[in-house]
Amino acid sequence: MTESEVDSRIRALIEPFNKKGVTITESTSFANDLEFDSLTVMDFVAEIEDEFDVIISMNQQAEIETYGQLVTAVHKLQDK
Repeated sequence: MTESEVDSRIRALIEPFNKKGVTITESTSFANDLEFDSLTVMDFVAEIEDEFDVIISMNQQAEIETYGQLVTAVHKLQDK
């Protein structure tokens, strides 16, 4: 799967979590721009893991701060 395919699938998954209708860009921050709390992050990560059949470790989650970082991380996990 290409990175742009991963991007479009994650965009569909993030929509229900984007309560403020923030325009999603590569630099969109989950904590600051989308104001995700820890429960929202857990729910969103679970959706991604189910959709892509991957596991995102707690260490990886801590390092992913922006939408672009998430797309890149999921794309790399797909290659494994």
